[in-house]
Amino acid sequence: MSSQIIPVEPFDYVVFGGTGDLAERKLLPALYHRQLDGQLTEPTRIIGASRSHLTHEEYRKFADEALREHLKPGEYDADQVKAFCNRLYYVSVDAKSDNGWKELKDLLDEGKERVRAFYLAVAPAIFGDISERIRDNKLITKSTRIVVEKPIGRDLASALELNDTIGKVFREEQIFRIDHYLGKETVQNLMALRFANALYEPLWNSAHIDHVQITVAESVGLESRAGYYDKAGALRDMVQNHILQLLCLVAMEVPPSMNAESVRDEKLKVLRALKRIDASNVEKLTVRGQYKAGASAGGPVKGYLEELEGGVSNTETFVGIKAEIDNWRWAGVPFYIRTGKRMAERMSEIVITFKPIPHSIFDDAAGRISQNQLVIRLQPNEGVKQSLMIKDPGPGGMRLRNVSLDMSFAEAFNARSADAYERLLLDVIRSNQTLFMRRDEVEAAWRWVDPILKAWDETGQPAQGYTAGTWGPSQAIALIERDGRTWHES
Repeated sequence: MSSQIIPVEPFDYVVFGGTGDLAERKLLPALYHRQLDGQLTEPTRIIGASRSHLTHEEYRKFADEALREHLKPGEYDADQVKAFCNRLYYVSVDAKSDNGWKELKDLLDEGKERVRAFYLAVAPAIFGDISERIRDNKLITKSTRIVVEKPIGRDLASALELNDTIGKVFREEQIFRIDHYLGKETVQNLMALRFANALYEPLWNSAHIDHVQITVAESVGLESRAGYYDKAGALRDMVQNHILQLLCLVAMEVPPSMNAESVRDEKLKVLRALKRIDASNVEKLTVRGQYKAGASAGGPVKGYLEELEGGVSNTETFVGIKAEIDNWRWAGVPFYIRTGKRMAERMSEIVITFKPIPHSIFDDAAGRISQNQLVIRLQPNEGVKQSLMIKDPGPGGMRLRNVSLDMSFAEAFNARSADAYERLLLDVIRSNQTLFMRRDEVEAAWRWVDPILKAWDETGQPAQGYTAGTWGPSQAIALIERDGRTWHES
């Protein structure tokens, strides 16, 4: 069974940072896959823009090499790659001067009637410069959108400033703040599970759910991001955006429809209901960690400070948080969050643990009755598992056993799992904002995160060391086990 592919109207996608890492690894392969599935219509164009001086043909060669390197085996189709590369154009543009802007305008003027999207795959520091030059060169049409990558600020004040800067040029409905986690198939399936089935929603509250765990673990270290990461840390890099968005989708009320504004209204309510964490409770409710030398699947790895080449830093590469939502549905239900680099494996999942049965009719010989869990696996091996207690088959009395109803998307649908960017890039063209963050969402998330950052500074809470290749510092285990619970192990 395969999903129906619906072509989109012709468009021009201008990718600022068109020769950068994001364009090479994600954006070009994602758009190629949409070409492969027949979703791109004529005369769609993708226009790379950066300071590098390249011809159209040189950019097409760059794209071809990027596809050869980053596509999975069997995905490179020479004829389709040629057709895709024929859509590619390139303009050398300087965000801080007039260089190249006339050439970009001349190229875009050939398709004034098309949807026009500007993707800012560049540092946030030049978002404002690019936005103003787009305006000053009269490149905004009635069908123009702009896509901005995280981070949107490093605190509330800078987020407000950045949103104001972009907002002076573009209307809110034209601004697409992208978070690729929201484009993952399983993330959207969370909404389908909740709102398209009669089974879960009546149980989706504090009367039936014991606690929720959200884990986003990476096995890699700094890679090429040392300069950015040491100034950001895991709380800014992962919690403020990706993880809080996942938490919102788990906790939000049923929206009146799948309309973008309805969904985002409900997510905003969750963010505003998060209990404040500040200097009075930060040491009890949060854990900071920083990886030390250890081992991964590829062998020995350096510690964080060694990767900084002898630097001194208290930047956290791991965060554990016990969060609570102050509303009717979730009062008293803890949400345990953890994210980190150089963890035991690359894995992202949401675990909903239901409350134990109120009374067991079985004797001790039947065995321990485990709490039911719903496990939503975001990566790798996307899927959903529901654990249930059943009788172990065979004679000899009642023996209970915990088993899982396990649905792997790859096995169930026998289809390639599309990368999140494939969906999100074309949602921009369709002007569908459902999976993108609204301005007030971004700012509400910072209003919750800012007091934590401030409290860490005020209390001097250190980043606890943990060995690379493990599940974080021992304090993270204590964070959940002092409540009589444990982290889920797949």
